[in-house]
Amino acid sequence: MKIISGKKQIAVARKGKKLKWGIAGLGHFAESAVIPTLQKLKKSKIVSLYSGSYERAKSLGEKYAVENKFENFDDFLNSDIDTVYIGSANAAHHKQVIECANSGKNILCEKPLAINTSQTKEIVEACKQNDVFVAVNYIFRFNPLVQKAKEIIQKGLLGKVFFISTSFNAYAPPSDNFRFLNYEEGGGVLFDIGTHTIDLLKYLGGNIKNITGVTDNIIYKTDVDDFAAANFEFENGGYGFMSTSFLAQKPHRRIDIIGHNGTITIENVFSRKNVPGKLTIDLVGEAKKTFMKRSDNLLYHLRALQKSFINKTTPENTLENAVENVEIIEKILKT
Repeated sequence: MKIISGKKQIAVARKGKKLKWGIAGLGHFAESAVIPTLQKLKKSKIVSLYSGSYERAKSLGEKYAVENKFENFDDFLNSDIDTVYIGSANAAHHKQVIECANSGKNILCEKPLAINTSQTKEIVEACKQNDVFVAVNYIFRFNPLVQKAKEIIQKGLLGKVFFISTSFNAYAPPSDNFRFLNYEEGGGVLFDIGTHTIDLLKYLGGNIKNITGVTDNIIYKTDVDDFAAANFEFENGGYGFMSTSFLAQKPHRRIDIIGHNGTITIENVFSRKNVPGKLTIDLVGEAKKTFMKRSDNLLYHLRALQKSFINKTTPENTLENAVENVEIIEKILKT
């Protein structure tokens, strides 16, 4: 069941016109990835920037030739934009998504959508009332190697898939960034990068019915988790496992899919676009095959999202999916 109908879009660009983007939250990822990638799209134009610091907005506006710069969010929403990217701190997502929805804007929000299920319910209601679309920036499902793995699963070439494992263990020592502060700010590794492992488990394995997990602060001893792991049972049978941390000075970023007739392994799937991913397919009765590919996952996602917003269709990466991911995070934190 779809959460939003999308029948009478208020803010989507007319056919043949460009989406007019506003960028809210000008952190490192917005500066180094989102803004330059959006500027590659022929049917998108960045019109306005928002930051709590006008100097930050002014600086990036000059760097990327964006005309409008704001430190007031209402003024930002009232500028000539129809689509918003929200890259603010996690705790700000809830309020900003609702304000954007109430202004009739379609939205791409950074992960996670919100920091608890109570907030996601309010977001869903606001989007229904205003008939707008929201997608969350789960970029790794758009990786061509991940999509190839999903195609192989769907074709039944692996036979019955009985186990999928996702590992996103990176190195991020504590700082004064919100990610290392407290859960009220949406901090912790599970909210930050662990949510990607959950999203890919669902993308490859289907709906989840049972979850048990652990979170810990093993090394950094901050007020939030630096390690998380969980076991999953899929509705269609089989099991999944995810692990994530800020602790691995030698990063471990991998997906393993094990079926009755063979296995698939994807290495470096969570890496930057200049690091090639490696897909290994090992099926019964066939020679092992290996493929290497560099992938600009964000570009693939933004292209798909641009098409959805212009054509007034529900994005592939749905609001319902983002809500479920927050529910799963909440369950893991409570176990």
